[in-house]
Amino acid sequence: MNLSSLSASSASSHPLASYGWDEGWEAEFAPYAEQGLLPGRVVRVDRGQCDVVTPVGTVRADTEFVVPRDPMKVVCTGDWVAVDPEGSDPRYVRTLLPRRTAFVRSTSSKRSEGQVLATNIDHVVICVSLAVDLDLGRIERFLALAMSGSGGEAPLHTSALSWESGAQPLVVLTKADLVPDAVTRAHLVQDVELSAPGVTVLTVSAVEGDGLDVLVGLVSGGTSVLLGQSGAGKSTLANALLGEDVMEVQAARDVDGKGRHTTTTRNLLALPGGGVLIDTPGLRGVGLWDAESGVGQVFSEIEELAERCRFHDCAHDAEPGCAVREAVESGELPHRRLESYRKLMRENQWIVAKTDARVRAELRREWKRRGAAGRAAMELKRGRR
Repeated sequence: MNLSSLSASSASSHPLASYGWDEGWEAEFAPYAEQGLLPGRVVRVDRGQCDVVTPVGTVRADTEFVVPRDPMKVVCTGDWVAVDPEGSDPRYVRTLLPRRTAFVRSTSSKRSEGQVLATNIDHVVICVSLAVDLDLGRIERFLALAMSGSGGEAPLHTSALSWESGAQPLVVLTKADLVPDAVTRAHLVQDVELSAPGVTVLTVSAVEGDGLDVLVGLVSGGTSVLLGQSGAGKSTLANALLGEDVMEVQAARDVDGKGRHTTTTRNLLALPGGGVLIDTPGLRGVGLWDAESGVGQVFSEIEELAERCRFHDCAHDAEPGCAVREAVESGELPHRRLESYRKLMRENQWIVAKTDARVRAELRREWKRRGAAGRAAMELKRGRR
């Protein structure tokens, strides 16, 4: 047996194998093993401390030694870490292992900061309730973030569909039992599929068990994170996948289908059929963060059309020979999709411009160009009069 086979065998029999430990993490951790530290995965973070599952069980550790200036590098649920061995009092997390992937959103802070919601994830499960009207724009926003994968520090995994983030996106339409008509459900799935090209879309009823077997098969390997608004049924779905009532559940309001924040922390749990699940609190705001590549993937048909535009820097507004605008006029491309694309691209550009002087300068030049074009058009109109 060669050394690589020995390493793979060692990783698969490791006490943390069910939490995602593999030969890659084993190699990353090797220098810390020589220092007598323990490997572990963060299953919950709470006020400067975290719960870490290690080969000797789940331990409570202080994060004081890894409080960086960069908010993107704070300890997060899903991180692999090196912690003090048994007998240490207090016990500290000594370092983070390089993240493979991360789901990041922008905060409401005026300092233009990112917030890491989950790390080292292989599947991003976006939960959308069928108990309320579909918000296709919000689904596109979640997908753009899921596909951007900001925050990765090591080479990212590649999924079957080669998403740039390395994390496979998946849209789960929950509470399917509340839409008993099969034709109506099929139309809703089609609407979402048109807004999520290349992404698997499932309808699931956690109450009746419909669709759960397919979902279990998709998330049984790797780490999955559940994302969505309050009332989307994430905790109910998590309990169904876990086979027991681990997460607290509250009924959504009858008036608008919205729910309360039953999950207040991000929790990492091993699934009985294999794989790991991270449940997250409901997200009211989902600000983009360095998501240009993700937006491009979500709106891949617009990016492909743009390649046929006469001008390479076409804004798809009033330029002659615009293939995107022609597709809208012919009905090939829904106008809603183009407006959503423009909105997300503008928002992402604005976020990037806050910290990138070059992008800010480009934005100013573009604003001046458009202003001059607008004034020229007005002058031309006055001249004709």
